[in-house]
Amino acid sequence: MSISIPDLVTVRARHPEAIAEAAARRVRRPLIGESGRLMIIAADHPGRGALSVGNRRLAMANRRDLLERLCRSLARPGVDGVLATADILEDLLLLGALEGKVVMGSMNRGGLAGAAFELDDRFTGHRPEDLTRLRFDAGKLLLRIDYTDPGSLTTMATAARAIDAMAEHRLPVFVEPFICRRTGGRVVNELTAEAVTRSIAIASGLAGTSAYTWLKVPVTRDAAEMAAVMETSTLPAVLLGGDVGGTAREQQEAYERWRTALRLPTVQGLVVGRSLLYPADGTVEDAVDTAVGLL
Repeated sequence: MSISIPDLVTVRARHPEAIAEAAARRVRRPLIGESGRLMIIAADHPGRGALSVGNRRLAMANRRDLLERLCRSLARPGVDGVLATADILEDLLLLGALEGKVVMGSMNRGGLAGAAFELDDRFTGHRPEDLTRLRFDAGKLLLRIDYTDPGSLTTMATAARAIDAMAEHRLPVFVEPFICRRTGGRVVNELTAEAVTRSIAIASGLAGTSAYTWLKVPVTRDAAEMAAVMETSTLPAVLLGGDVGGTAREQQEAYERWRTALRLPTVQGLVVGRSLLYPADGTVEDAVDTAVGLL
């Protein structure tokens, strides 16, 4: 039986077993439904300390507000599921918001935003055995590579072994690769066609099998370049929406880039978080419905 958001603390404090019970009775569905496409709402940002949306600092810090936005998003037609860390997914389980949805656990959140060790992205989230125990449907890992940082090799090696472990459990794993660099103490993801192409090639070659590997890739600024970029691999892919900016115009420009890239043969869907949960213009429902319409 689902509960309301104000009851979450009480249930967690007095009946922690309710999470496992909710997971055991959750109605599941195939990864790819009748539409043949995937629309996933992402909300794993807080686990890495990334709480800002555009110019709005700490926008994602209010957990009750975030959960309300997630529940409204998941209730919209055409939304297939959610990507989040354990705390958020378990709240949504208790709220009854994950029935018949694809549930994707976020696996590595150790690369905290702005930290000196940001690129040493340890696997501090869901393990493959956790996803299996909770009857979740997939996992996601972040793979950021800086050619000047020797620590990137550790991230690559641990990501490869995580992909192997997911395959042993027959669970899809969505790999989100970036070539990046440090600028003024900040880690910046390179979004040129060459950089995205290189990141896809590296991610596709990780681990002892790619049978359960999906790619989660950003859309380049020039959408016309995406056709050549996506020819780098035959692995199925979803587009990463990302934080598209703080104005309605920037959001509309992002929608057009997504629309073009979604027509490419290896692209199977869309994973978007902050720009739909906290839209620059209009309601959460309007933003989600627009994104679903692009599919």
